[in-house]
Amino acid sequence: MNPQQSSAQESAPDRTAPLRLGTRKSTLAMAQSGMVAEQVRQVTGREVELVEVTTYGDVSRESLAQIGGTGVFVSALRDALLSGEIDLAVHSLKDLPTAAAPGLVLAAIPVREDPRDVLIARDGLTFATLPPGARVGTGAPRRAAQLNAWARSHGLRIETVPIRGNIDTRIGYVTSGKLDAVVLAAAGLNRIGRLAEASELIGADTVLPAPGQGALAVECAASDPELAAQLAELDDPETRAAVTAERSLLAALEAGCSAPVGALADLVADGQATELRLRAVVGTTDGVTLVQMSTTGPVPASDDEALALGRELAEAMLAKGAAGLMGERTP
Repeated sequence: MNPQQSSAQESAPDRTAPLRLGTRKSTLAMAQSGMVAEQVRQVTGREVELVEVTTYGDVSRESLAQIGGTGVFVSALRDALLSGEIDLAVHSLKDLPTAAAPGLVLAAIPVREDPRDVLIARDGLTFATLPPGARVGTGAPRRAAQLNAWARSHGLRIETVPIRGNIDTRIGYVTSGKLDAVVLAAAGLNRIGRLAEASELIGADTVLPAPGQGALAVECAASDPELAAQLAELDDPETRAAVTAERSLLAALEAGCSAPVGALADLVADGQATELRLRAVVGTTDGVTLVQMSTTGPVPASDDEALALGRELAEAMLAKGAAGLMGERTP
């Protein structure tokens, strides 16, 4: 065996060894990654080990806006992928920066969970029945903007309170009496079996979710095209088209994941789906000013068409003054 053949064999990945799946350490992240791990086992025929990775967003107690928002939950996982410490990583897609990461492949976006938000309130209250001056916790300026706007339009008075922490911590604000309610993502609660604790599912007509909310992203190194091809079997084309349009809008607005931007793309179906509808909102966190718009286009046959739909709506929103609404303003 010549030296070149020996070197090639040494660098070739071991296709029998367990795959190392990188994940954040939270209960939700572990549950999500465990679900994906089982799917990866089925398509690859290999065992999958979860490798816990601590991200900057996990250890910092500052608000997402203060620490930069974009990428704080994913950069450590991406570093581990590029260094070869793990073979693939699972992210909540809404945390993923819109710019492509050199050396990595977004191999799969599995079927999306319910993208809506939910209210968890004391005494089973709904948003409409919260008492005057109710304190509602949320870590998202996007939610604060829309909740405050909805309350104003219905003659209600609430106070949105910025919070951080995992699901247990956030729900604890309600059970301890510190807050009257908190708003969380339905997808996360459902994935850990706690959706029944929600007082109310908040419709997208009231609060649009974060771009990509409810969807997961499976990344691997571009240097392993065989693994990327196997992981691609987990991809759901309808979910990918929808979140590609949403994230294209976010990128065109030049907004990060902590900006007060909501967006949701869904298939408009009358029998067979023929159009993709994209709705979006940008607003000041006090809810005084919102720019809300929507557009529809043919069901995308390619990522380029979904990207174009997002850019089109973003340009229309910027023309209506959306750029001036994305700075922080306290209710």
